Amino acid sequence: LSDFLAYRCTGKDVRSKCSVTCKTTYCDHLGGWMDDFFQNVGLQDIVDNGYSALGGRNIVEIGYGIGNLCPNAAIELGLPESVCVSSSIIDAHAGGVGLLGCAVDRKNPQIEQIESSMALILGTSACHMVCSKEAVHVTGVWGPYQNAMVPGMWLTEGGQSATGSLIDHIVQSHSLFPTLKAQADQQGRSVFSLLNDHVHHLAAERNLEFVAELVRDVHVYPDFHGNRSPIADPTLKEIISGLSLSSTTDELSIIYLSTLCATALTTRHIIHHINAAGHHVSQLAATGGLCKNELFLQIIADVTNCDVFVPIEDHSVLLGCAVIASVACGHNKSFLAAMASMAPATHRVTPSAIPNVRKFFDKKFRVFRLMSSQQLEYRKMMAD
Repeated sequence: LSDFLAYRCTGKDVRSKCSVTCKTTYCDHLGGWMDDFFQNVGLQDIVDNGYSALGGRNIVEIGYGIGNLCPNAAIELGLPESVCVSSSIIDAHAGGVGLLGCAVDRKNPQIEQIESSMALILGTSACHMVCSKEAVHVTGVWGPYQNAMVPGMWLTEGGQSATGSLIDHIVQSHSLFPTLKAQADQQGRSVFSLLNDHVHHLAAERNLEFVAELVRDVHVYPDFHGNRSPIADPTLKEIISGLSLSSTTDELSIIYLSTLCATALTTRHIIHHINAAGHHVSQLAATGGLCKNELFLQIIADVTNCDVFVPIEDHSVLLGCAVIASVACGHNKSFLAAMASMAPATHRVTPSAIPNVRKFFDKKFRVFRLMSSQQLEYRKMMAD
């Protein structure tokens, strides 16, 4: 779609390295298209036709100025034909470009500054994007892709198949949801805002040291829709341990909180896995609908033990597009310069200073890993 939009704007059939690398197996570091791959999967005709269906040899860097708006596009968009059109980028990857600028020193930008940050695109599903100067091969995680997000760097891309949609499912499938929804609508709030307040109320009422103690004995393994990474097993399913017969607001709040923790634990699992392979992620930059949930942001900081930077302006995808456009039209000479000059102001969420929080989530992470491995054991037992 991104390349099609560039085509509609200019009339030029030019493909971006972002889309062809991430979606159609273009290997920039090996010279482009791999004939043997297409031949081995029965697509010899694509090779014989010079890859014309995939863009042929018209592959350009992200941020390359394709040309100006064609007359028809200028009329449809209400813009002058003098507007420069950049090569395209996938939406999540544009968000990654916008977010990773948070890590760049505006006065002395260095490409190494990007390597310590993970860009989190948190919506219905989630993308976990990390760039490095050298290729880092990580089992179970997509990539590494050269020049697929930030030119001159390799992209490693993890993700969760269900994130916001999982939290919605847990809450909306509960018998109390219609009642809470009516209450939230009456107050002009979201159901999640009500649940967050109730979580804090319960923790105070029970005199707990921190809110996550509410789910000490309730555990959620969140792969309702399979595991994209780092296990890369689409057949995995969810597990919930610790349910009772209760159907009160207290019980829903605890299940909801445990689901937030589980979602954050998946991110910790991805970070743990890619760092073991050679990455050096030590901070997160996040955007998307879940960033509106302050309780979730604190939990993900606590679970990962990483600072989380959230742009105050919440349109990181558009910011990434602006960074690319500024390079394409010559306003900025390089991606790094553009990311530094356009880096957004951020809200910073830091891990809790309470020592027992880290110990608690270390234990939850061990339970999380056991729930994953034991699910495979159950399957093996039943298959024998």
